[in-house]
Amino acid sequence: MACIYSPSVTSISAKLNFTSLPNHKPKFFCSLGGAVAEPKTINATEPLLLNAARGKEVDRPPVWLMRQAGRYMKSYQTLCEKHPSFRERSENVDLVVEISLQPWEVFKPDGVILFSDILTPLTGMNIPFDIVKGKGPIIFDPIRTAADVEKVQEFTPDESVPYVGEALTILRKEVNNEAAVLGFVGAPFTLASYVVEGGSSKHFSKIKRLAFSEPKVLHALLQKFATSMAKYIQYQADKGAQAVQIFDSWATELSPVDFEEFSLPYLKLIVDTVKRTHPDLPLILYASGSGGLIERLPMTGVDVVSLDWTVDMAEGRRRLGPNVAVQGNVDPGVLFGSKEFITDRIKDTVRKAGKGKHILNLGHGIVVGTPEENVAHFFEVAKGLRY
Repeated sequence: MACIYSPSVTSISAKLNFTSLPNHKPKFFCSLGGAVAEPKTINATEPLLLNAARGKEVDRPPVWLMRQAGRYMKSYQTLCEKHPSFRERSENVDLVVEISLQPWEVFKPDGVILFSDILTPLTGMNIPFDIVKGKGPIIFDPIRTAADVEKVQEFTPDESVPYVGEALTILRKEVNNEAAVLGFVGAPFTLASYVVEGGSSKHFSKIKRLAFSEPKVLHALLQKFATSMAKYIQYQADKGAQAVQIFDSWATELSPVDFEEFSLPYLKLIVDTVKRTHPDLPLILYASGSGGLIERLPMTGVDVVSLDWTVDMAEGRRRLGPNVAVQGNVDPGVLFGSKEFITDRIKDTVRKAGKGKHILNLGHGIVVGTPEENVAHFFEVAKGLRY
């Protein structure tokens, strides 16, 4: 697939240099509440994203777009016409690889994420579901009682989702270490929210009713998801994933005290379990709307916390502390703006994030209808920056 970068975009990026950022100060990162931890020596054989996640010295922030950026591309829409079922697209090895590589072939990001869904493991846990166009996830038999939880099976990835492992292995070969291949899983509370609510929800009344009236039932379900997702991350790493992002999209529907009971312990369990077998695997945590929980997110033990755009990056970096890397957090809507506006917002985000331990990304998934030429500009600008 031919690249779509225009000469004008290339010329803009060629002139960019981190030291020319507005209000640049040689040690501006010290003003964010303490200097970022002293970087370790870079490993030139590793993808840039991995070095940044591990706190090693890098010459620029790595950049990729969260949550299968290819979904918004015209090439993906064409493929959807041939294969209208999301489950078909996400459970067929050839299609998974093709879709995963679409952004890579055009934009050459520093991270290539597996095309899949956080609900993919559910069938292997005896939770039938489907993803219906226009409606989203549908859980056929919602889980709301102790008897329902008893029927949930622990996940065995190599038996239930072998296509995931096959696709990751192929992606590693195709990308050839020029970028990091990322896997991902859903966090226990977010998965529980879907299966208790029966799908997407506005008020999360059903899972909160379960949490506050029968917490033992919910804890039993969360335990099964935590054990299974730890196993799933280990499987993805063994098959080729070089980093894994954990999506806890609905954790921020919880108050801080309830997050500490129903999400934090299970995220920590996953991280602790994975780190025992894969200590060098970077784990990224994303929870949208996490401004009220920022200080609690590093307590999970993850290597990187991904922030959405509702948090000022400098404030987020300060609140997270120096021991965790940060990802994000450009507003996806910025990509509808002019190229000059996009450039300014990228530079502002990188300046506020400070030198090192930052992965440049959007604060959420890319929006359908985003102009591809603006996405190309986003990558050109980002890859032209230098610390």
